[in-house]
Amino acid sequence: MHDQNHMPSRWARWVVAVVAALTACVGFGATTARAELSLGPHQAVYEVTGGPHLVIDLGPLGRIVSTSPLPLGLGVSVTVQEIPADLTAVDAPRTLTAMSQDLDSYLQFFDSPQQTIDTAARALIEDAVIRAVGAFAVLVAAFLIGRAVLGARRRGELAAAIAPRTWQIAGAAMLVVAVWATSTGSVPARRTSEPAEASMVFAGTALEGATLTGRLARVIDTYSGQLVGLYRNNSGYYTAGRENLEAAWDEADARERAAADVAAPVVPDGADAADTTLPDGPPQPPENTLTVLLVSDLHCNTGMTPLLRTAVARSGAGLVLNAGDSTINGTDVENVCVDSFSSAVPDDVPLVVADGNHDSLLISAAERSQGETVLDGSVVEVAGMRILGDRDPLETRIGAGTTAVREETPAQAGERLRDVACEARDAGERVDLLLVHNPAVGDAGLRSGCVPFQISGHMHKRIGPEAIGYGLRYVNTTTGGASLGKLSVGPLQYPAGMTVLRFDTVSRSFTQLREVTVDPDRSATVGDWEPMPPAWPLPGYEPVRPGTPR
Repeated sequence: MHDQNHMPSRWARWVVAVVAALTACVGFGATTARAELSLGPHQAVYEVTGGPHLVIDLGPLGRIVSTSPLPLGLGVSVTVQEIPADLTAVDAPRTLTAMSQDLDSYLQFFDSPQQTIDTAARALIEDAVIRAVGAFAVLVAAFLIGRAVLGARRRGELAAAIAPRTWQIAGAAMLVVAVWATSTGSVPARRTSEPAEASMVFAGTALEGATLTGRLARVIDTYSGQLVGLYRNNSGYYTAGRENLEAAWDEADARERAAADVAAPVVPDGADAADTTLPDGPPQPPENTLTVLLVSDLHCNTGMTPLLRTAVARSGAGLVLNAGDSTINGTDVENVCVDSFSSAVPDDVPLVVADGNHDSLLISAAERSQGETVLDGSVVEVAGMRILGDRDPLETRIGAGTTAVREETPAQAGERLRDVACEARDAGERVDLLLVHNPAVGDAGLRSGCVPFQISGHMHKRIGPEAIGYGLRYVNTTTGGASLGKLSVGPLQYPAGMTVLRFDTVSRSFTQLREVTVDPDRSATVGDWEPMPPAWPLPGYEPVRPGTPR
């Protein structure tokens, strides 16, 4: 007979049962988490394991084994899909040709491997939480159904039989969960008998200390040194560019402060000079001013991420605008580029994007998952600014050309956006900005008098600000440093540019801009503030409103 004095109370039994259930659910979620992401140019399946390793399974090529980025001693198994057949044979001409076809994607991975690892870890943790919550919900539902089926009398009999064994049952359940969690998904046995030694080609990268097996070891030792060499050169190149950008910003701040000193009022005789002393620190914008940082045409050049982070911080931007073409082909393996660029913008600074012809709906989804505001043809108010815009009606794919993805031409898309802007103006809520990728899409809105200011990218060079109809248009150059018709992965091929704009929140108009440029030789320039030219109708233009013959 069990000692009633040592039998846990009813509430204690409930607490033990809930804790055991939660533990089991968390263990289930943590050890079964799964995510489908990318690794370089390949699709990959990421799964949590019980061992403390990151294991990248490349099929017939072999495996990479490194330290896991997950907490609690959990590991990650990465199964790379669609390995090209040419890469399974270590043959110099065929292997190098096959690798060179995906060189840009491999370099993007080597350029920011930590971003890939962080993205995968975050996705696995999110999936683990979802699975744990789902498992707990199933247990609760099963408990409630079982409770109803058993009835009060049978439940009492079972409680009387189980209560004295509460601690034993809970302990056994915990032990089963612990054994199952630690035994699930340990590092699989090697496919080959080759020794696994740390590869020297990863030294100094986020994969330092990783071991290689199978044919992969021979391929990596032969060819990936070229990629890692590019990674190291790339890292040093953009580090120098960021340092030069910091120095250029210091010089620009000094010029602005000196100009403010010259313009400071003369201290009257007998007045306290301290009353007119300008504050220390970076020059402050005029009162009622929103500072905006504009980027466009990044084209997956994640080397620019640290410089973008510097520009956001040094400009004091309260809003970041992206005029599109963040990626090259709009594929989901390029989500790592979206993640990288998004990481440069603090959580408290909103980021608004109008996707371009090199982006896609997949990229839009990735941007939304990062908390970005993706324009979709309606007016949004962000940071006190009313913004209208939409994704580009065309899509361009390398090797496949440009195709229409909507049942409208760029001109028709522009007319649709014009009509939305005019409806907003008639309702007393005029849009402050039209943000589109292709400058031509905004012409109808500017000529209508319903759009005061338009921002675009696409041309890979600065144009304007110039008067179009009754408004102003400004085209940002490429922030990714790619000349028109070419893509930039690695050192800049062309000056990379960003623009800082000032928006007066009282008059609801853009008042100033300054251009920020990083040249291919890694030098940087932060320009002086330029006043925004006045907008007036060009000769012969009359407002073109909806319903007006054109």
